Amino acid sequence: MHTLTRKPISDKEFVPSHYFRRLERDEICRGERPLEMDLGCGDGSFLIDLAKHHPERDFIGVERLLGRCKKVAKKIARADLENAKILRLDSKYVVEWLLPEASVSRIHLLCPDPWPKFKHQRRRLVQVPFLGAVKKALVPGGEFLFMTDHEEYFDYACEQIQASGLFEVLPWNDDSFFYPKTDFQIQWEAEGKSMNRIRCR
Repeated sequence: MHTLTRKPISDKEFVPSHYFRRLERDEICRGERPLEMDLGCGDGSFLIDLAKHHPERDFIGVERLLGRCKKVAKKIARADLENAKILRLDSKYVVEWLLPEASVSRIHLLCPDPWPKFKHQRRRLVQVPFLGAVKKALVPGGEFLFMTDHEEYFDYACEQIQASGLFEVLPWNDDSFFYPKTDFQIQWEAEGKSMNRIRCR
């Protein structure tokens, strides 16, 4: 039977057994170990820092571009991490169509494309249907963490979160928990930009 899958680029890539059905929990989770997803993981620095700091948890970075995925896979291998992998797919597709219900403890969406033009806003990831899929994927008490330097997108995201009625907003202070900076965050803060963030349960 054809499984509609492909060979991994490395043993640090998570390749679903089938791209056109929802995964079973045991296909993506290792026992009762908490699983966190980093959507649009970029160069993988945030993902790898989290995985190093939390060896008791598992982490999957989602990235669409093949070149980035290869680089992240190499970084994971060089760091000799057994609790981190890369998944080459579109973030929206992963959350809405692939993740099993109640499988992920945290979903991170950091510095996504803000699609600033009004005619492109429908392409923004944070919208009520997507948030519904996030809630289904999260375990009870699971968290969705969103960060952007784009103030208008942040306001838009907060409106969508409120409109969904699905989440409780939690405090997110610098000392709330260990949270490394992404490559984009480091770049933008060096340019004097500030980050806007919201933590939802």
